[in-house]
Amino acid sequence: MNMISKYFSGSMLVILMLTIVACGGNQESKKKQSKKAMSETDQSKQTEMAEAPKEKLNINTASEEAFRTIPGVGDKMVHEFKEYRPYVSIQQFRKEIGKYVDEEQVAAYEKFIFVPVSANDSDAASLQQLPGIDADKAKKLVEGRPYDSKDAFVKKLSSMLNEEQLATAKAYIESSDSE
Repeated sequence: MNMISKYFSGSMLVILMLTIVACGGNQESKKKQSKKAMSETDQSKQTEMAEAPKEKLNINTASEEAFRTIPGVGDKMVHEFKEYRPYVSIQQFRKEIGKYVDEEQVAAYEKFIFVPVSANDSDAASLQQLPGIDADKAKKLVEGRPYDSKDAFVKKLSSMLNEEQLATAKAYIESSDSE
């Protein structure tokens, strides 16, 4: 009986070791698969977080076809982008689209769109969509209100921006502000 006990415990030890090795191998395989999936997800996010094009889309006037050029935008997001028109601020865009995607994805979309800026009505966050305008400059623009015309607003911007930034900013300003 002593011999049977030794044989049985030895067999159990072998089975236990094989089980540990097998489970460890599965865990390692799962880790590799998980890392591969995360890598693919990271690549996908990098694609979605692609550099902004020189000309962004006006969220209030862009076509469905134009929206589909934004990485990661499908039928559902095209519908959501259009559903909340007209957007009056970038904060509104963030709030409404943030119901469907996380903040990181909203920020990615912002690289491809803009909410038109009203010289006398846009909040500081919306003014910061203008290239070269940070929080301090946006505050100065708000403090300079009211602007008599789009030209008066552009003149104020010209003291803050370089020529390229100013040219881009002009495209972001609502045409209804011009006289």
